[in-house]
Amino acid sequence: MTHAGGNLDPHELDKFSQGPEVWWDTQGEFRTLHAINPLRLRYIRDRIDLGMLDVIDVGCGGGILAEGLARHARHVTGIDLNATAIEAARTHNTHDNLEYACISTTEQAQGGQQYDVVTCMELLEHVPDPVALLADCKTLVKPGGQLFFSTISRNLSAYLKLVLAGEYLLGMLPRGTHDYSKFIKPSELARWCRECGLVVCDISGMEFSPLKQDFYLSQNPRTNYLLHAVAA
Repeated sequence: MTHAGGNLDPHELDKFSQGPEVWWDTQGEFRTLHAINPLRLRYIRDRIDLGMLDVIDVGCGGGILAEGLARHARHVTGIDLNATAIEAARTHNTHDNLEYACISTTEQAQGGQQYDVVTCMELLEHVPDPVALLADCKTLVKPGGQLFFSTISRNLSAYLKLVLAGEYLLGMLPRGTHDYSKFIKPSELARWCRECGLVVCDISGMEFSPLKQDFYLSQNPRTNYLLHAVAA
């Protein structure tokens, strides 16, 4: 969930330093990540066939998304600077085509290996320099490769839903998980992507239905949203 050599906030890192018993408790403090994971996977798989592709999951945390990707991709690498989270991911992993490394995106990019797909979910709002993280993701993807990001829009609706309600009223997330000042408007993320040499293909919102107690995609990225881009 948190990483990047130099592009790192120790306070943010501490938020996700949990063992497998916490990361993989579907009703625990990371239950929202478990709840949105099927939607994130569907968003990716609706746009590309992962079957013959190598994927890197940037900021993989305890491996929730990475394990889902490993069920469909040829090979998945999960990276994170949080050693505790990486150990939780390794402990839970049963996939032969999934490996983890405690390494920053900068260091990984300097290694020269590139991937067909880069995923970077729920991370941009937790690092000091999201633009530098985007640049690293661009370096990690092959020319013409696919990138998938998710983050939170900066507006009153997002603050009320995710911080006030989600953290303090409903307890869906631990208090202090998010810093509103680090939320990113879709227009900002799209501009940063273009400046990094990425072509934005889609931006979709992730909404929560109180009646169905489930998440769904929408055309309005007013709160959580996903972005699909291609390396130019």
